[in-house]
Amino acid sequence: MSRRQTYLAKPGEIKKTWRVVNAEGIPLGRLAAEVAVVLMGKHRPEYTPHTDTGEGVVVTNATKVALTGRKAEQRLYMWYTKYPGGHKTRTYGQLRESKPELLIENAVRRMLPKNRLSRVMMKNLRVVGGAEHEFANLSPTELKV
Repeated sequence: MSRRQTYLAKPGEIKKTWRVVNAEGIPLGRLAAEVAVVLMGKHRPEYTPHTDTGEGVVVTNATKVALTGRKAEQRLYMWYTKYPGGHKTRTYGQLRESKPELLIENAVRRMLPKNRLSRVMMKNLRVVGGAEHEFANLSPTELKV
């Protein structure tokens, strides 16, 4: 009786490719979920949980990402500066105008696994506020969301 072996990808076997996503009009959560799946490599048949089998992703038009409902006015991004009275807050709408890269990176990071491999995956994410990007030398293909 022969046993079928499970395929486990090794770090050097997977060829990295790049994808580009236009975030214009796409809700933030849907965009982040799709990008996280591609970064993890779960869309590939050779997916291996303990190896970086994902692809790189370039997100363009980050300033035009959609926030459904009243999230732009009501939802808050909070951080602490570690100084007395340093508790800062911004609405998601203000954050989308000033630092849209941070808004998308945080949404994607929170959808990745909470381990060391997620930091490696986040290095394969590039977010650009406008339509033009300087990553054409990576020859990215279009990713439909």
